[in-house]
Amino acid sequence: MGFVCLIAGILLGAVRGYFTAHDTRSISADLSSVVRDQENRLAGADARARTLQGNIDAAAAQDVSPEVSVALAAADAQRSNAQLDAVTGPAVRVSLDDAQRDDDGNYPAGVNPDDLVVHQQDVQAVVNALWSGGAEAMTIMDQRVIATSAVRCIGNTLLLQGRTYSPPFVVTAIGPADDMQAALDKAPGVNLFRQYVSRFGLDYEVESMPTVVLPGYQGVVSLTAAQPVR
Repeated sequence: MGFVCLIAGILLGAVRGYFTAHDTRSISADLSSVVRDQENRLAGADARARTLQGNIDAAAAQDVSPEVSVALAAADAQRSNAQLDAVTGPAVRVSLDDAQRDDDGNYPAGVNPDDLVVHQQDVQAVVNALWSGGAEAMTIMDQRVIATSAVRCIGNTLLLQGRTYSPPFVVTAIGPADDMQAALDKAPGVNLFRQYVSRFGLDYEVESMPTVVLPGYQGVVSLTAAQPVR
């Protein structure tokens, strides 16, 4: 028994010594620095990919066979359906934010911290409601949503197409504003989030906008499977 207590004391001392020598704030700062570095690398890779894709497109447009020209024309005709072109029109913008701290920088006492932040399912509920309400094009933050876009949250940050975002999370959708608003009002997931807004002080705002411009998707569209056209 004495040996077990001795080992426990050594472990506690080692842990205390580690956190004394390593400020947890500096550890968080190091993690934030890693995230920023990776985002910068991703931005550079995206820029290079767009340049290379432009070179490929320019080369493909030169001296191609009639069959290839027809295929390229058919692909260009689908750019809008693939969310690759900018779109302008009336829109609904939804903003979701974590609960705010009080004047002393504290959250309400006795509350589960998970109840005070926006979760993945909350953002997804808004996205699904807008699509069901007739949205024709959508962005989450500054990213155009395409068929392969996935909403994922890590802690209280949003991971979308390789980039991370902090709240408030903003979703903008072009389409019939009244129908999209009605879809938001009756969506179970959105209504559940609004209950948390009322109870814990999270933020949910909806704004109708007469006209907005949503950029086309700028990333690389990867082909994972294909079949020859007969």
